[in-house]
Parts: sequence; structure tokens; C-alpha cells
Amino acid sequence: MPDFPTSLIDFQRRFLDKAACAAWLFEARWPAGFRCPACAHEKGWPHGGKPFTYECAACGKQTSVTAGTIMHGSKLSLTVWFWAAYLMATHSNGISALQLQSQLSLGSYKSAWLLCAKLRRAMVAPGRALLSGLAEVDETELPLRGKDDPVTGGGGRSGQGKMLVAGAVEVADGVPGRIRLAKISDFSAKSLHGFVAANMSPGATIKTDGWSAYPGAPGVAHDPHVVGKMAAHVVLPWDSPRLRECEDLGARRLSRPARKTSPILSRRVRLPLQSP
Repeated sequence: MPDFPTSLIDFQRRFLDKAACAAWLFEARWPAGFRCPACAHEKGWPHGGKPFTYECAACGKQTSVTAGTIMHGSKLSLTVWFWAAYLMATHSNGISALQLQSQLSLGSYKSAWLLCAKLRRAMVAPGRALLSGLAEVDETELPLRGKDDPVTGGGGRSGQGKMLVAGAVEVADGVPGRIRLAKISDFSAKSLHGFVAANMSPGATIKTDGWSAYPGAPGVAHDPHVVGKMAAHVVLPWDSPRLRECEDLGARRLSRPARKTSPILSRRVRLPLQSP
């Protein structure tokens, strides 16, 4: 595999035009020389009518240097693809489709967005190792209203007008490391267990906020503690007298006294806390 550019000047020097980009792809695809993907014959020549395409001398199969890649069949120039890949790979905080459109003088935002989407998908290593050791796992939602969703969206854990996302962060010596993110259909045990199974190594430990869907996740140990130095909420018995002593807890005043229930019932309430 050819080495990668070390700077912007080096990149510009190496990939000055489409021919230079195609030559790099040829070397990356066939480092030991051309080999037909159909019959494995080692002799071929450039096809006269199709740019960056080689024809096998034995079976006549034609193969482009972009075949099997996200660039194959694209109307964008190879230089645009290479510049887009370089910009996305070297920006520490990533680059948006709008920025890419401006930087590469693309004709439409749709082209820039599709370019970003294809590159992000291709940058995921299919054989990457699963997270191991200790990982913090949580779920969240992002505003994303579809054409059939109501304008106001759904409340609580409803998926209307939202994209539901699960995330896991590997933690070693108290420092976050590798991460995994995935879109999920809901916050049920089936969806979250599937996310954990697909991203965590067997024997790993997951730390969660205690959401009821996490216990029983296959192949991992579950540590249902709130992540962080101070809990964002406290769990107390429903009929605890401390609920009526909010001043001592440093909490908000309740609008009315807590309703008493039978001591047989094990109802619980999550009470928001404020910093003293």
C-alpha cells in the first residue's frame, strides 16, 4: 500500500491531476502488478475507450481502478474524491457537508452531503476490534423529524421527530478511548442488548445509568451506577419522610406533599436535585 501524504503541500504535489489519482489507485489495488479479478491472469493493458480501465489479455474482462470502491460510477472527478477524503481525514473535528461544498466548489449541497456520507461509511473498518474492559453505555435522542412526524414531535421516550442513538465509550485508567455509536429503533431491551452485543467483547463490563433495559445484556457484566462524580438524580422510596424535607436535601420545593401509599407497595420516584 502506498504511503500517505504527510502535509497539504505533499498531497497537492502527489495528486496534481486525475492521472496521478488513478495511478495511486492502481498501485493500491495491484501492488504486484495487474491481476485479472476474474481469471487471475497477470497480463493486461489499458482500455483505449474507457479511462483508468484495464482489459485482461486472457479472458477480456475489463476492470476499472475504481471498481468496488465508493468512487465507481461517480460523475465527480477523482481529484474531488481525493481532496474530500484528505480533508475529512485530517480535520480534527471533522468537516461538514457545507464546508466541503465551499472548499471544493461543488455545485450543490446534495452532492457534498452524499460525498460526506459515502466517505464516512467507507472509513469504518469492518474488522475493527470490539470494545473491551470497562465501557460507559448510554442512549440519547437527536431531533430528526420525518415527513410523517408531527411538528411538535413526541414527548418522553417517544421516537416521533427524533433519531434514537446508543453510544458506548471505552474507559481505561479513567480516560475515555474508543467509541461506538449506532442508530436504534427504540430504547427497549431488545434494541440495547443488540447494540451491546454488536460492540462489546465477551466478558466486558458496561456502566449505565440504571435504565431498566440494560440488565441481562448478553456476554457482559452490568454495573448499573450513575456515571459521574455526582448523580443527576436520587432514587428514594415513595412514602419516605425525606420527600417532605426538601430544604435539607437542597432540592426544589414540591408543589404538594407526597401522597402516602401502602408500605407493601415498592413504588419509587426519581427526584431531581440541585447543587447546594
